[in-house]
Formats: sequence, C-alpha cells, structure tokens
Amino acid sequence: MTYIPKKMQHYAHAAMNLINMDSENRVVLNVGGIRHETYKATLKKIPATRLSRLTEALANYDPILNEYFFDRHPGVFAQVLNYYRTGKLHYPTDVCGPLFEEELEFWGLDSNQVEPCCWMTYTQHRDTQETLAVLDRLDLDTEKPSEEELARKFGFEEDYYKGTISWWQEMKPRIWSLFDEPYSSNAAKTIGVVSVFFICISILSFCLKTHPDMRVPIVHNITVKTANGSSAWVLEKVETNAHIAFFYIECVCNAWFTFEILVRFISSPNKCEFIKSSVNIIDYIATLSFYIDLVLQRFGSHLENADILEFFSIIRIMRLFKLTRHSSGLKILIQTFRASAKELTLLVFFLVLGIVIFASLVYYAERIQPNPHNDFNSIPLGLWWALVTMTTVGYGDMAPKTYIGMFVGALCALAGVLTIALPVPVIVSNFAMYYSHTQARAKLPKKRRRVLPVEQPRPPRLPGAPGGGVSGCGTPGSGPHSGPMGSGGTGGPRRMNNKTKDLVSPKSDEYTTMIGKPRDGKKSRLL
Repeated sequence: MTYIPKKMQHYAHAAMNLINMDSENRVVLNVGGIRHETYKATLKKIPATRLSRLTEALANYDPILNEYFFDRHPGVFAQVLNYYRTGKLHYPTDVCGPLFEEELEFWGLDSNQVEPCCWMTYTQHRDTQETLAVLDRLDLDTEKPSEEELARKFGFEEDYYKGTISWWQEMKPRIWSLFDEPYSSNAAKTIGVVSVFFICISILSFCLKTHPDMRVPIVHNITVKTANGSSAWVLEKVETNAHIAFFYIECVCNAWFTFEILVRFISSPNKCEFIKSSVNIIDYIATLSFYIDLVLQRFGSHLENADILEFFSIIRIMRLFKLTRHSSGLKILIQTFRASAKELTLLVFFLVLGIVIFASLVYYAERIQPNPHNDFNSIPLGLWWALVTMTTVGYGDMAPKTYIGMFVGALCALAGVLTIALPVPVIVSNFAMYYSHTQARAKLPKKRRRVLPVEQPRPPRLPGAPGGGVSGCGTPGSGPHSGPMGSGGTGGPRRMNNKTKDLVSPKSDEYTTMIGKPRDGKKSRLL
C-alpha cells in the first residue's frame, strides 16, 4: 500500500472540492438538440429573464442527463447565450427578423439591445412588414374572399350565421365586385375594359375639341360703309365652337360615368369611406362639372364671365386617376410618392434655397460690369432664370452676359444637378421595393399548407395515483428520483417544451405556478 502524505491528501481533497464546486456551478442547456454549457453566474448577469431563474423543479429539466431542454431555434440561442457572456447582442444574418424577435421575447430579452453594427440589417424586416401592410391596403392581392368575409365586410354577418340573407344582401357584394374589383371575374374584367374605354374616349374628346380643325366658326353679318358712302354686308368670324359631335360623345361618356358612380355608391360596403375617397371625389366632381357646363350653356351664355367657368372643366382630365383601379403599377407609383414625401419636401426646400441664392447673385453680378443688354432687371426675374437653370431645362429666354454672371450661372447649373440627383435614388428605391414585393405577392401560391397545433401528450397513470402522472408536468416520470419533468420513464417522450408551464412568461417576470415532486420525494409548490 502506497503511503500518501497528509499534505498531499489535503491538496487532493481541496482539488476535488474545487472540481465539485465547478461542476455544481455549471449548467447544460439543450436548445433544439444542440447542447450548450455555461456557468450559472453567467446567466445571472441579466436578471429578470428566463435563463436567470433556472431551477431543477422546472418542467423542462431532465434529471437523468442533468440538462434543461428547450425546443427553440438553436441558431438564435447561440447569439442569446453570447449576449449573456459578453453583454453584446448581435443579429444572425441567416434568421428572419420576426423569428429573431419572437425568440428574444421567449427568452425575456429586449430586441432594442441589438448592437449598432447589426441594427440596420435587423430592422429591414420592419420595413418589409410596413410595405406588405401598405400593399394590403392597396388591394393588390386578387384572392377571392370567402362568403363569411364578404358578410363581415358588408355588415350582414348576423344574417349570414342565421341563414336569413335577403336577395339584395346576396346581390350587393356581386355588384360591388363587378364595378370596383376589375380582376374578380370575367364579367368584372369586361366592365373594367368598358370603363377604361369611356375614360380614354372622354380624355381624347376633351383634347381634340380644342384643335382648330375640329372647331366650327360662328359667322355674323355686319353692315359696313364703303368708300362711296354706300353700305355693304360683310361676313365676320366672331368665334369658334367645338363640333357638335364632341357634345354627343361627352353626353354618352358622362351617362356611363353617372351610371357607374351611382351603382358603386349604392352597392358600396361603407358609404362614408366611398365619399371620402380621393379618386371618387375626382370622379363625381368631374361628372358634376359636365352638367354645370350644360346649364351654363343653356341659361348663362349671355353672362360676361361665363367663359371663365369653362376653365374648371379641366377637372375632367383628372379622370385619368380612375385608372388606378385597373392598374397596379399606377397604384404603386402614387404610393411611391406618398412614401417619398420627406425626400420630395427636402428636394423642394433645397431648390427654393438655391433659387433665391442664385437669383440674388446673378442680379448683382450682371450690374458690376457695363451691360446694355441686361436681362436681369430685378431679383423676381432672376428667380425664373434660377428655376429653369437648376432644373436643367434652359429655355434661353434669359441669359447672363458678363463673365461674373456666366460664372454664377455655371455654379447654379452644377448645384441644380447635385440637388436633384441626391433624393432621386431614394424615390427610385422605394418604387423598386413596392414593385418587387407586388411581383412576389402575385407569384406567391394562394393556398398554403396549414400547420396544425401539436397536442401535448398526457402523462400515463401511475399505479396507486388517483390523478395519474405528476401534476403540472408535460412528460411522465417513472422513478422515485424523477423530477417534474422526469425522463427516466418509458411510457412517453423523454422531454418536451411547454410554453404555458415554463419558468417565465414572455410578458412577465413571475414564476409559473406548478406542483412538482422534487428529488427528495417531498411535495413542493414553486411560486
């Protein structure tokens, strides 16, 4: 027998104590099948989180393997555990943003703690979700709604459940889809084509009737005195009117527009939203302007200012915006300008600033040297020149003649190019973003596979136990040393994650109440 000195025995005993203390301070976390090992002190660095309150009485603790099992995403958990170790939360690029947020919420962490180097990459999904929400509001998806959704939309949901739908309640959604949803059916497509045809004919007629060859002169007989003192009759063209054919064309077109807007108003699911819609406001103002014009021609042609009122018929050209119901590209274009309102405002501000500065500079620059052909007699005239120059239009009606004025003009042109070029890429990127998401939604399958919720298995009944297995546990325990989440039994799965009976609720720092049977065999209640 080998003799070991007492001093060596003391050192060996101390070393064994250190090893035991180190093993007791370690904790093994099995997340999605990947085991992670760390110290309990590391998990205490961020209090009031799920991992900071681990205890062996939890439902997901495995006493056989001495580990905690969580059926969560292992890739995200690697960054979560690194956050406990280093205090810096980074975003994994191979994980979708909403999944990352959901995992952080499960572990009780704040997503706003993501490091600045990963913040822009992490928040891209929020822009995507906002874009998809905008596309949902634009009704670019052509998926046909169910009967229940139609009943909810038109406000007769109770009659639908009772089975007492009237013929008007049944016809109203069909009429609305025919006139307001051009891609809902073949009949709706036909009505949409007819509506586009009348819009194009109305705009074409409005433009062509101003052409000199399309107008009929109004001739009056005038008595004039000749050189020899006698009188003679002379034909004089006083004015011209549009050909009578354009009047009949406008009557037919406006009859269709009147019929269409009345049908859409009667069958609309929400009358207030219909009236407040910008496209509908343009529609019924343009239609009303035609009837006002008829009344003025019939009863107010003798008034002196009657011709001024014809200027307001320009609102009819705004009917082109009705094509937004038939063209998704036009909807995207309008939405792009809405989303780029800040950039457009910034562009206008820079232009106004540059116009005022260069108009003042060119005014005084042209007065320094002798200049008999000076075009800049005032700063307001210089404002027009600066606007034309900064927008690179260059009409040439005004131009600096002196060398200092030419230098100012060169600076004005360069400043205009840079000012316009800066915000334009943002507007282009917004349009590309909306357009790409629209194309992706159009190619996305309408019928997606449904994921059914998994029914949690029940623990088997133990002999002699009136209530079956251990209360509050999701997995059976078969041995005397089985914990609440025991895995030594053979009558069920070894472990599973139970969201409702876990340590910390995602929205609370409180422990979940459960009754378990710890290792010492005594019943305890963990609050």
